[in-house]
Amino acid sequence: MSRQVQGYFYLALAMLTVGSTVIASKLIASGLPPFSATALRFAIAFPVFLVLMRATGARLPKLSRNDRLILVIQAGAGSVGYTTLLISGLSLTSAADAGVIIGTLPVVSAVISILLLRERPQRALLVAIGFATAGVLSIAFTPNAAGGSLFGNALIFLAVVCEGLFILLNKRLKTEIAPLCQSTLMTGIGLVVSIIPAIFEAPLAHGLSASAIAAVVYYALVPTVGGFLLWYAGAERVSGTEASLFTALAPVCAVMLASVILGEPVGLNQIAGIACVLAAVLGLALAGSRIATKIAGGR
Repeated sequence: MSRQVQGYFYLALAMLTVGSTVIASKLIASGLPPFSATALRFAIAFPVFLVLMRATGARLPKLSRNDRLILVIQAGAGSVGYTTLLISGLSLTSAADAGVIIGTLPVVSAVISILLLRERPQRALLVAIGFATAGVLSIAFTPNAAGGSLFGNALIFLAVVCEGLFILLNKRLKTEIAPLCQSTLMTGIGLVVSIIPAIFEAPLAHGLSASAIAAVVYYALVPTVGGFLLWYAGAERVSGTEASLFTALAPVCAVMLASVILGEPVGLNQIAGIACVLAAVLGLALAGSRIATKIAGGR
């Protein structure tokens, strides 16, 4: 197997784990409050990242006060905000709908850059925005048998916006931080940020669901840690443009897993939404847009 084909394989598996976070979050939503689940996720993943740092000899760089503040905001938005909003949204809407919406992340990130960094949009980006918008609209206002909800879909979209802000803030860091170090920082800071509201949720008073706990453990170890390792193993073997193309697999995997694992019906509206989102992501990647995809840090 060539190095390039190995890269494709690792990237595809990484995107499969990203898609599976939607299914895990759906199971978590039925048995754990969002902040409690988020804190538990980071409590499990953080020690693993510390072990990986020790094993690889990775060291944290010296950070300025501004960079430390950015990292805290990143963890609050991209790590805690994304996870809690995703879980909250999935308590109200279907995993299939959520899969379509999270697929708009590359486009949403580009739009945030335009609005906040005053970057000039290219024609390809405007076309991608149109396709992504059409994809979301195809499911956002269409009730379906799987339990779609307009408010739930709105929470999922806010989760995507949080992840987009995470990517934008990453551009503002003045110190270059290695991916493993940054993922370790995000899980550690995310644990501190989420543990206080988790205490007020009093998860033990509501009873604990075994399936929800198992889903949190899976989320922490497979998409968070495993997804990180797979993504960077694949990304170092292929070009940036090739790697970005694989982000289109995440929403497809999410919708397929929603059907296979959760038994949710996938209707024409979800299929149309996926087609539009795929067109948007693929068009964006082929146009050479550099969107930083954060597998472990935010997701």
